[in-house]
Amino acid sequence: MLRVYAAAHGLTSPHHAVVEVGAEEIVLRVDARWVRFTRDTMTSSAGDSQPFAFTVEGSVRMGDAIEELDMAAEAVARGLLLPG
Repeated sequence: MLRVYAAAHGLTSPHHAVVEVGAEEIVLRVDARWVRFTRDTMTSSAGDSQPFAFTVEGSVRMGDAIEELDMAAEAVARGLLLPG
């Protein structure tokens, strides 16, 4: 989902996104900015860090919020690729 939304939002961005998938982490990079996901934490190049987890129902917990997986992926990609 993260790759799909990164590609979609990249159409209107002067930058492109790179999604790196590994056994222990997933990293979304755009220009000099990035977001890194591990099994239990989401960190960013801005210095933000918050709890991250998949729920039994298939949703995602990011900080105190629980969102559907596709909506969470879209928000993360939009946050890195769109200005402001």
